[in-house]
Amino acid sequence: MKTNSSNSLLTVPTGPLKISELPPNRVGTSGASIHLSLVIPTYKERDNIKNVVSILSQLLDESIPGNYELIVVDDDSPDRTWEIAQSLTTEYPQLRVMRRQQERGLSSAVIRGWQAATGSVLGVIDGDLQHPPEVLMQLLRSLEQGADLAVASRHVEGGGVSSWSVARRFLSRGAQLLGLVILPGVLGRVSDPMSGYFMVRRNAIANATLNPVGYKILLEVIGRGNVHQVAEVGYVFCERKEGESKVTWKQYIDYIHHLVRLRLSTGRVGRLSRKVNFPVSRFLRFGLVGFSGVFVDMTVLYLLSDPTTLAWPLTRSKIIAGEIAILNNFFWNDAWTFADVSARQQEWHQRLKRFLKFNAICLAGLVLNVLILNLVFNFLIPNRYIANFIAIAVATIWNFWVNWKLSWRVTDVK
Repeated sequence: MKTNSSNSLLTVPTGPLKISELPPNRVGTSGASIHLSLVIPTYKERDNIKNVVSILSQLLDESIPGNYELIVVDDDSPDRTWEIAQSLTTEYPQLRVMRRQQERGLSSAVIRGWQAATGSVLGVIDGDLQHPPEVLMQLLRSLEQGADLAVASRHVEGGGVSSWSVARRFLSRGAQLLGLVILPGVLGRVSDPMSGYFMVRRNAIANATLNPVGYKILLEVIGRGNVHQVAEVGYVFCERKEGESKVTWKQYIDYIHHLVRLRLSTGRVGRLSRKVNFPVSRFLRFGLVGFSGVFVDMTVLYLLSDPTTLAWPLTRSKIIAGEIAILNNFFWNDAWTFADVSARQQEWHQRLKRFLKFNAICLAGLVLNVLILNLVFNFLIPNRYIANFIAIAVATIWNFWVNWKLSWRVTDVK
C-alpha cells in the first residue's frame, strides 16, 4: 500500500476480508522486505495513542530497527484519534495510519490493516496498553523458532489478569470451556481463545477468506488458516490507565455466534454445504427467523380462526396470518440473515425493492402454504395446527431458496 507522502492516510482496502501473498515489490523504507507489520486497532484512544506508538517504536527500534511497521486503524473516532496518530508519522517514520469511515468493528479493522501491510509476519495489539508491549519480542522469538502462530495468553505460566472481578473471570473461563465443547479441534489448540494479542505468519492465512464476528479474530485465524504449530506466551492483562473499557456482554454473545458459525463451516455440515454450494449457516439463520414467524403466524391464526375467538374461515385467516408473519420475517432477515448484503444496500429504494421481492416470493410461498395446509388438514391429519406447521416447513424451504437467489443477491452489490 503506497502513500503520497510520509504523513498521508493509507487507503482503506475494500472487498473480501482476504490476506494476499506478499508481492515482491512491497518493501519497507530501507528497500528491504518488512519483517513485522503490527496493527493497532483504535476507537476513542486519543489519550493513549501517542504513548502506545512511542513505547512500541522504542521497543522495536532496539530489536528490529527499520524492519517493522506500525499500522493504526481507526474507526473514525469522534475524538479524532486518527488525526493524533497521523500527526505522529513525521516523528515515527515506521508509522502508518488508516481512517475507516464506511466500516466498523475491531476484527475487520485488524484484517483491513493486514491487507495494507507489507510484512511477512502480521500482528495485532490493543491501543490501550492493556497488552504489555515487552511480550512482543517473546512472540517474535516463538515464530523464529518455527511457530506459525504465537499467542499471548492469560491462562498459561506467567499469565494472569490484574484486577478482574469474579464475574469477569468466570465469563472468561466459561467462554474457554464452551469453545472446547463446540469447537474442540480449534479451541483445543490454545488456552486463551479470546486473546486479541498475537502474531501469525502471513503465509499461514494468505488467500483464506476471513469472516469474523465481533471483537476477536483469533478463532478465525486458527479455524480458517493453515496453522500447523502454535506457541503461547504468558502475559498479565493490565487494566486501562486512560479511556474507557469496551468489554460488553455483546462480545460474549458474538463469541458464541462465532463458535457456532465456525462449527458449521468447518465440520461435516460445512463440507457438505460447500460441495453442494448451499449456505447452511445462512439457511439456519433464515430458519430461526422463520421460527419466530411461526409464533406470529400461529398467534394470528388462533385469534382469527379458532372457534373460541373470531371463528373466521380457515383460508382467509391463514392468508392474513401469513402476511403479518411475512412482515416480521422480512425485517429480521434484512437485519440479520442477509445483513452483509443489506448493509451495502441501505438506500430506501433498495430496501423497498428487497421487500417487494421478498413479499412476492413469500406470497407465492403462502399460496403453496395454503394448498398444503388444506391438503394435509382435509386428507391426512385433521389437526389445523399440525397441518399448519407442515405447510410452514415446506414454504420455508421454498422462501429461502428463491429469496437467496433473487431478493438478496450479492451480485447486486456495486
